[in-house]
Amino acid sequence: MTISLHEASVGMFVPYLGNLSGLLDRASAHAEARNIDPAVLLNMRLSPTMYSLKQQVGEANRHAVVAGALLAAHAPHTFCDAEPDIPELKARISAAIDFVQGLPRAEIDAAADKQVAFTFENGTQRTFSGKSLLLTFSVPQFFFHVTTAYDILRHAGVDLAKKDFLGPPR
Repeated sequence: MTISLHEASVGMFVPYLGNLSGLLDRASAHAEARNIDPAVLLNMRLSPTMYSLKQQVGEANRHAVVAGALLAAHAPHTFCDAEPDIPELKARISAAIDFVQGLPRAEIDAAADKQVAFTFENGTQRTFSGKSLLLTFSVPQFFFHVTTAYDILRHAGVDLAKKDFLGPPR
């Protein structure tokens, strides 16, 4: 049995982006129940040198969108530069889901041996085959940021369990 690049990208990104949106719902409820400004949660980080919760969510979105765009040879969806609150982060997650779901399956599946270049935020590029981009870079990066967002919320006292990270059975 083989797994297509589409299944390994869009098929992985979409449900976990949905789970990430659910984590933000739980964060919002936690903040409201405890009379905490949600911005406090959004600016939390596990270490002074790590990204904040809002940056972790942004990076998860970015890795899903850029990986899908590179595999499908499409321009990536861009997000506004405005400082996001929880509803805006959820809207960005929804936009990322819509974007990757709208990419052509056939183009993604045909990209295993295609050379693609990931451009970092500082402008440097790294070249990958489509398969290598997905399996050794984008998926690990995506899960790092989703996991760290979950961990920040757990650290902040939001009542979460592994099932909230994993989501409903598929």
